[in-house]
Amino acid sequence: MRVYLLVMLVAAAVTYLTTPLARWLALRSGAITAVRDRDVHEVPIPRMGGVAMLLGMAAALVFASQIPFLEGEFTGALTAWAILGGAALVCLLGAADDIWELDWVTKLVGQVLAAGLMAGVGHVQLLALPLGEGGGLIGSGWLSLAATVLVIVVAINAVNFVDGLDGLAAGLIAIGGSAFFMYTYVLTTQTSPLDHSNLASLVLAVLVGACLGFLPHNFYPARIFMGDSGAMLIGLSMAAAAILVTGQLNSLVAGQAGPVEVTARQQFPAFLPLLLPVAVLLLPLLDMGLAVVRRVGTGKSPFHPDRRHLHHQLLQLGHTHRRAVLIMYLWTALFAFGGAALVWWTTERVLWTVGVGAVVALALTLGPLRGRARVRNGSAAS
Repeated sequence: MRVYLLVMLVAAAVTYLTTPLARWLALRSGAITAVRDRDVHEVPIPRMGGVAMLLGMAAALVFASQIPFLEGEFTGALTAWAILGGAALVCLLGAADDIWELDWVTKLVGQVLAAGLMAGVGHVQLLALPLGEGGGLIGSGWLSLAATVLVIVVAINAVNFVDGLDGLAAGLIAIGGSAFFMYTYVLTTQTSPLDHSNLASLVLAVLVGACLGFLPHNFYPARIFMGDSGAMLIGLSMAAAAILVTGQLNSLVAGQAGPVEVTARQQFPAFLPLLLPVAVLLLPLLDMGLAVVRRVGTGKSPFHPDRRHLHHQLLQLGHTHRRAVLIMYLWTALFAFGGAALVWWTTERVLWTVGVGAVVALALTLGPLRGRARVRNGSAAS
């Protein structure tokens, strides 16, 4: 655990220290978010913070490759470096979009290429789904590749959709990633008592560190936005970690990793970010789904921007900018840690805890605090 925390600290420190450089690059290249009708910020803000996050993640992975405890994750297979390569590709694509505002087709093609790079070179592929006893294997290699690319592209765009308030996307992924990291680490200690190193845990530690290092610059009032370069980067990294865990679970259930098997209930949290709109990517996936239905229903493109995202709805309820972000943090923590808790607690205990937490979160979302915010900050709901 201490090694992972050290790697996380390296990612956070490098990201924090290089974010001013990314801000300078954004100002010099014109990657600045103007004030538009759908935006909630009041002055132009530079974007392209994803460049600093990429530098933090790259430095942390290079550092990790030199640690004896983790060196086995870098020898032989190119998986870790393929993930970094895919992350760099979508980050550069996002940086180009931050500067020149690329069309959605170009961005989609770039996302597919990045996902294909990870799947083809790094063998980061979705091999099974939680269907029946022992899981449902995806027999076809092409079908596995298509499913992998689809999962990664959906995750990338889900995070991109929810990135609308200062500190929102970075905070949501830091919280969800922390919960998922705890799940992967505990699962590894239970199934591999002699070797606690795990690439999924490493990727999540690096990702959480980068988000935490960026947050001080990005939390309200933000001095820089992560932009598409950051949103696509963290979405791809989260999807990669989830796919790695599903591959690990498939090997365990098949009896290829030793005598310890993983129960179906323990397997379930690993698939939540991929198959259901809950757990780590709950709010991004929900927000994206609602946006697509809403826009297509009115005859518009699914990528047509509007001011009806979940965070906009919280502002219209009367919450301040900062409180709206904290409420979305709360909902993410509730479902992410609730899903991860299945590795420790009984299903009944998890359901009771999540149920009570949901009541509290709903009370804070719809309770009297929002009215007070509306009175003090009438512009917040505009």
